[in-house]
Amino acid sequence: MESSIPNSEGATVAGFAVIDFETTGLFPGAADRVIEVAVVQLSSRGQFEGRWESLVNPGRDLGRAHSHRIHAQDVRDAPTFAELAPRLLELLQGRVVVAHNASFDVRFLRAELQLAGLTPPADIVTLCTMQLARDFLPGAGRSLTDCCAALDIDLDDGHRAAGDARATARLLAAYIEAADAPEFWSAHLTAAALVRWPVAPAPAARWRERSVSSHPMTTASFLEHLVSRLPNTAGPAEYVDYLALLDRCLIDRTLSAHEADSLARLAGQLGLDRTVAANLNRQYYTALTTLAWTDGILTTAELADLVSVGMLLGQPTETIAAALDETRQQTPAPAGGVELGPGFRLLPGDQVVLTGDMDRVRSDWERELRGLGLVPWGAVTKKVRLLVAADTGSLSGKARKARDYGIPIVDEATLVRLASACGTRAESR
Repeated sequence: MESSIPNSEGATVAGFAVIDFETTGLFPGAADRVIEVAVVQLSSRGQFEGRWESLVNPGRDLGRAHSHRIHAQDVRDAPTFAELAPRLLELLQGRVVVAHNASFDVRFLRAELQLAGLTPPADIVTLCTMQLARDFLPGAGRSLTDCCAALDIDLDDGHRAAGDARATARLLAAYIEAADAPEFWSAHLTAAALVRWPVAPAPAARWRERSVSSHPMTTASFLEHLVSRLPNTAGPAEYVDYLALLDRCLIDRTLSAHEADSLARLAGQLGLDRTVAANLNRQYYTALTTLAWTDGILTTAELADLVSVGMLLGQPTETIAAALDETRQQTPAPAGGVELGPGFRLLPGDQVVLTGDMDRVRSDWERELRGLGLVPWGAVTKKVRLLVAADTGSLSGKARKARDYGIPIVDEATLVRLASACGTRAESR
């Protein structure tokens, strides 16, 4: 298969450059800097072409090491961003720049290029897998972790640029495969081919990968676990960008004056007035507390976390108390998903997801399901009617998402029965 496709003028387009940065903090243009960069190139059809990664010496302290696991000794001999820029610009040239929460990464890309004395293009063509999830994974959370879980994409080395970039690239490839409108991708690829990136005058420095074994990640905190599963939101893309930055800010249960000021500044840049930002803060807190109670258990420490976050978000005491009391009354979904009752039926047009190593070849099952008018689907979203698993007790990302959404999980034998019933009804019509 060809790795590139022609644009409307007959020239070929390069494809996609998936990027991810680890940074000292959340706000470029102030004091925060990039400390790790990763790029994964995909062809115009979503095929893997190459991967590059490097630590970056920011020339300052590294900020919160607990989130990125990078320490001063790791970057002491690493190249600066300016020294990496020549090769990085080559990797981006002619390609659509893709990231999960692209607004965040592109802001840092622009700021670092400017600090290196290079003028970034005004018209960088970007795609955001977080924003695209609202179309391709309706109902999924906005975090990379949650989006990957819906597709059973392994997210190894989370909070490491290379791991996040690889997972984002696989997510994009899944979107491309599932898309019914190839012209959407073609339009972005054609536009990216016309963008001219600056040429760095100095020769590129050698990129320096992070050691695999140093500073392993500890078990995720309660709050980080919740934030990774927060649902996406309806409304303009600017709302999602603002809430995604809140996710990053509140992981450590603190919000410095600098972060608060920068959040306000970002809201202004996104065109969000004070009232809209306050409403988003309230919606965020309500979603967080609702999710915290889904297992029916909240420890004293977890409760303290939620109260702390409510105060950081400026929520009145009565709002915090009401949110916790309201969500406490909710009954969690059964751990094994929803049981199949006597009234459960598969109907033509229903989406069915298959997962695990089944006795029957996956392609055979998909062909039979299509013959019955059912729709084999690759991701677990709220629109899915049924998950079929080789092991109904599976701990896979798809199985977890199905349980979160209350989607029944059945084995192959049950699918045979349901498919047979579906086929009988189809014949009777």
